[in-house]
Amino acid sequence: MGAQINGTELGRGGSLLKALANTGISVVYCDLDFRVVWAENVPSIWSTEPVEGRFLHEFLEEEASDQLMSTRKEVIASGVTQKVEICIPADDGANWFAVWVDSDRAPSGEVVGIMATAVDITDQKRREQTLRTLLREVAHRSKNLLAIIQSIATQTGRHSDSVDGFLSRFRGRLLSLASTQDLVTSSNWRGAALHDLVLGQVARYTADPSASIRIEGERPYLNPNAALHIGLALHELAVNSVSYGALARPDGYVTLTAHRVEDGPPALSLVWTEAISIADQAIGQKRFGSVALERVVPAALNGSSTLELASDRLTYSLIVPQGSFELE
Repeated sequence: MGAQINGTELGRGGSLLKALANTGISVVYCDLDFRVVWAENVPSIWSTEPVEGRFLHEFLEEEASDQLMSTRKEVIASGVTQKVEICIPADDGANWFAVWVDSDRAPSGEVVGIMATAVDITDQKRREQTLRTLLREVAHRSKNLLAIIQSIATQTGRHSDSVDGFLSRFRGRLLSLASTQDLVTSSNWRGAALHDLVLGQVARYTADPSASIRIEGERPYLNPNAALHIGLALHELAVNSVSYGALARPDGYVTLTAHRVEDGPPALSLVWTEAISIADQAIGQKRFGSVALERVVPAALNGSSTLELASDRLTYSLIVPQGSFELE
């Protein structure tokens, strides 16, 4: 290995050029035809061979070369430094560079060369793309959530006898949505585990969740849309149970069973069962709760449901198609 040369021996210009090797900055000096006179720290994605003596179009992609040629004309005409962003395709995706193009002028003012300084901005571009994707996703999900809220408001109003009754039920349903939305957001929009969803929606109505809520079978993970609508179904079932069913009694409990559907297309079966007292006939009235359970929720999931009332038992079954869940 040769002797190390320090910055004093290199001089200011040499030291600066040596320092470029440790940065993402490249400098290329060209004649007026865009033939490279000298270059420092040229990215390997541009060329793995020396570029001195070669025209830009010989080693750059045609689109990138055309952009720089067009920018060169503007710089020569205006005398003002121009910035352009060029894209260089690669096997692992596009690589982006910000290039500042400036003219090199003789004391007479005549343009004698072109200086191009390039900085790798690939990571910045990828972050920008990720942010744009996230913003589109947030906008899409926000519209979906607003549509759900609008539907809940309409149906709640349709089945309410007074403003106070509407406000009470609507507030409860909004809190249900908010609780599920917290789970979905904390998972980076992946969704929510059924177990967490059940506890979030039902536990608030019972003093001892471990005794009053029994979850059996599979442990599915629900996508965001499924989590929001199944959360709404669980809320309606829990409110109904606290008012008329098992959770209205100190020793009462509900059971939620999750299992694969054996026959037909792949799907998940969710079954809520609880003991009820048929003495209170209000449990069988067609309120928004039953409309949500039998129509709104299954329609939103492209699934199906049944709500059955026996003399001493309530059973709600929901079939969730594949694509709305994953099994852990």
